[in-house]
Amino acid sequence: MPEIQVQEGKAPFKIPSIDEPCFTYYKIIGDLSTGAPPVVIAHGGPGAGHEYLLSFADLWPQYGLPVIFYDQIGCAASAHLPQKAGDQCFWQEQLFQDELDNLLDHLDVARRDGPGFHLLGQSWGGMLGAGFAARRPRGLRRLVLASALASKELATRGTLLLRGQMPPGMQRALDEAEQKGEYDSPAYKEALDFYYRKHVCRADPFPPAELLPALKHLSEDTTVYRTMNGPSPLTADGSLNNWTVIPRLPKITSPTLVYNGEYDTSHDIAQVPFFELIPRVRWVTFPGGGHMCHLEGGGLRERILKVVGEFLTQKDVSEAQ
Repeated sequence: MPEIQVQEGKAPFKIPSIDEPCFTYYKIIGDLSTGAPPVVIAHGGPGAGHEYLLSFADLWPQYGLPVIFYDQIGCAASAHLPQKAGDQCFWQEQLFQDELDNLLDHLDVARRDGPGFHLLGQSWGGMLGAGFAARRPRGLRRLVLASALASKELATRGTLLLRGQMPPGMQRALDEAEQKGEYDSPAYKEALDFYYRKHVCRADPFPPAELLPALKHLSEDTTVYRTMNGPSPLTADGSLNNWTVIPRLPKITSPTLVYNGEYDTSHDIAQVPFFELIPRVRWVTFPGGGHMCHLEGGGLRERILKVVGEFLTQKDVSEAQ
């Protein structure tokens, strides 16, 4: 079994419109010098930080794949930019594409003579990952879209379907909160808690310890999430509102694994374009799973790690020749 090695650092990240120095925090599990392609993990939120995805660190001891976690700009241990709160022109996909490019260059994992790298993006990280892969970046070997979304319009349709399954009183509480722009009522919080436990993370007890840092990051600095998504997971009016990757999907040439959970906030209708338009793709829906099914019990987290690990380590026919 490979020795568990951990390396942390900060990659300087120059943003032309920002005068102050910025940086991206990263954590590497494993040894990048083994010749195995590392797995770069892009977290969701936006603004949730990397910690809730640390279960994927087991890709190193179990499959010999080093894992690179990082906190996206504006959250967790990376540079925060509260002065950009509400600036929807600033908080766009391109900023995070540039940051990922910068991190890969800093760590030198996309060089022409190297083993390349894999990319796993969860939720918003999968939206980012799909857009990144459509550029056919040098070194990208395989792509995992974990509970991702092909467009915000399809995401909203999926959310409305899930809301329609909630108890009528809770649906009224959600509607009233949105109409008034007030999200602090006990009835609204009860409805949101119901939604989280049924669709976001079905772990019992809820929330699991691994999810607490993400909830902390999202509550302590709302700059990124509020600007890009909106005031609530069920109310979207941010800079991602018109976002879509659908026209770019046929350009993805990397073998791609798409997965979501049976009860996922990333509804099946938001996965269909991935399956129909990415040329080399496999789609798995995990029975009983929610949006954070990698944190859930009943053997789910073990099954997800196995599916992901085997996908990332299987040989293409072209690679075997």
